[in-house]
Amino acid sequence: MAETARRTDNRYGNRPTMKDVAARAGVGLKTVSRVVNGEPGVTPDTERRVQEAIDALGFRRNDSARVLRKGRTASIGLVLEDLSDPFYGPLSRAVEEVARAHGALLINGSSAEDPDREQELVLALCARRVDGLVVIPAGDDHRYLEPEIKAGVATVFVDRPAGQIDADVVLSDNFGGARDGVAHLIAHGHRRIGFIGDMPRIHTAAERLRGYRTAMEAAGIPVEEAWTSLGVTDPQRVRRAAEAMLAGPSPVTAIFTGNNRVTVTVIRVLAEHSRPVALVGFDDIELADLLQPGVTVVAQDSAQLGRTAAERLFRRLDGTLALPERVELPTRLITRGSGELPPAS
Repeated sequence: MAETARRTDNRYGNRPTMKDVAARAGVGLKTVSRVVNGEPGVTPDTERRVQEAIDALGFRRNDSARVLRKGRTASIGLVLEDLSDPFYGPLSRAVEEVARAHGALLINGSSAEDPDREQELVLALCARRVDGLVVIPAGDDHRYLEPEIKAGVATVFVDRPAGQIDADVVLSDNFGGARDGVAHLIAHGHRRIGFIGDMPRIHTAAERLRGYRTAMEAAGIPVEEAWTSLGVTDPQRVRRAAEAMLAGPSPVTAIFTGNNRVTVTVIRVLAEHSRPVALVGFDDIELADLLQPGVTVVAQDSAQLGRTAAERLFRRLDGTLALPERVELPTRLITRGSGELPPAS
């Protein structure tokens, strides 16, 4: 009995074809094709019979042939750093909404900040004939994409520029945002200011460190080596860095954090600390306004980053763009209390 059930159960069998629909409705293949593609020349009664057959069989149109005729798949790829990072949620959603408005499907994946995995994922998407790519790069050499771009795969980089190729990129003003955030701490009387950021090979981390150093230099404040720490953003590494800056005879009185993940860990460290320490973080974080004090941040609009990149991608697909361009979006300093604390006496 079990063997018979396995043979007759067609839940995982072949998908119904237009031939199956034609046979069930008692019409020709051309008639089914006209109904499926919304073409004229079919009587209402015949169209009803064909639609009933489609519904009964669960038929779905196979777009492969249409793709071959048009040369487009109506799909784009999005390569993120980390799908679990809250920063990328609004960015991904914005790309998806733009794609949907253009009748395209979005396929996304995560590089996990691994250049080899990024290349593997990008080329896998190209092998599936996506029309275009929005890439948050993990690596610094994207020459592997040159054949794909020459073959017509529109490509826009976002959050970080491409390496060793000329391509469209949409960025936040990482340098200016960090400079303004550190200048804000200096304006509130701080001179011993620490910086904890991501890995130095990452464009955003390097630009934010440059903004920090520029603000300190403009104020005539020499930066001690112990005041800066860049590396992986796992909580253990960030905790060690923060605790080291807060220890010793001349601890920092303020910390500028290079991204949202670093900020969350530093908040936990400061909650355990006996004296108040000012904090400004790059990237806004959820519930930042509900903490005591609220967390002052340099906010970037990740949704606008995604929207701008996706709109640029479809303009390139439409042939309305010429040379690749660099688009830089402004950041915004949001004061909530933590960045306005004076130096502890």
